[in-house]
Amino acid sequence: MLVLGIETSCDETAAAVVSDGPPFSRIRSNLVFSQLDEHRLYGGVVPEIAARSHLERIDSLVARAMEEAGVDFDALDAIAATTGPGLIGGVMVGMMTGKAIAALHGKAFVAVNHLEGHALTARLTDDLEFPYLLLLVSGGHCQLLAVEGIGNYRRYGGTIDDAVGEAFDKTAKLLGLGYPGGPAVERHARKGDASRFALPRPMLGRPGCDFSFSGLKTAVRHVLDKLPCPSDADKADLAAAFQASVADVMEDRAGRALERFQQETGHRGPLVVAGGVAANEALRERLAAVARQHRTELVAPPAALCTDNAAMIAWAGLERYRLGARDPLDFPARPRWPLDTLATPQAA
Repeated sequence: MLVLGIETSCDETAAAVVSDGPPFSRIRSNLVFSQLDEHRLYGGVVPEIAARSHLERIDSLVARAMEEAGVDFDALDAIAATTGPGLIGGVMVGMMTGKAIAALHGKAFVAVNHLEGHALTARLTDDLEFPYLLLLVSGGHCQLLAVEGIGNYRRYGGTIDDAVGEAFDKTAKLLGLGYPGGPAVERHARKGDASRFALPRPMLGRPGCDFSFSGLKTAVRHVLDKLPCPSDADKADLAAAFQASVADVMEDRAGRALERFQQETGHRGPLVVAGGVAANEALRERLAAVARQHRTELVAPPAALCTDNAAMIAWAGLERYRLGARDPLDFPARPRWPLDTLATPQAA
């Protein structure tokens, strides 16, 4: 089975072809064009620029992905495209491209929730069985979910304000570290003293599995207000303190979610971390520790498959397609589309 995947929900234009063969050979091609240089001047993603860039590059990227995979459109079983959530202009570009290819070549179209792509990546890379606990951490999302099957997700908690990736980006901007913020903060944190500045741990120790990062970002700003001309060492120490605070919160929230998951499902895990922030090595180490405390393991896809990519979209489409999913060509783009509202496909 072969599926072409298209991803354009934010600032990466991506196309990939995947198969349902053994894990080591499933990704036949996986191309990503990053728009970082186009958005760096603005310190964040500009939706209009992102959509225009997707439009300019998607056709050639799809052609290259097909060429690299060594297949033609007739060999495909389905076309999968992200149809939300995301920046609506970008989502429309990829979705309409996918629909056009499906219509032209008489192939099935599968609408994919971007978050489900992240949620199922561990099955693409590690052949993971259901159920497992998912920590989804990215620029726009921060939530803990029990993953019990395709389209079967139970949300344990989420952020009540900023997503963790957004907090990283805003902190990097406050510190003048550049864009994208997550990798910049991580680089500077390696050189800093996390104990120098006392930052809050929002929601730490509270019941439930929700997150909050707005107050942490504000605390960073208050520290900077007292350092009118921060040195490179000041910035490194503050980056380290911020990252340590996030890690403490993640460890606490994930631990609570693991306890609930193990009680409700009777399974020990594993704990899966996905999304762009999952590439942060310091956070991975802390999450691996909390997984060991609960006698399970941490499963984290390779960094290149944590950030936005089309292989995860193609794989989610393949999983849905083989369960019977076939979506109409008038399926709408959705700027918001909670993962726990998805339905399990029914066999045709």
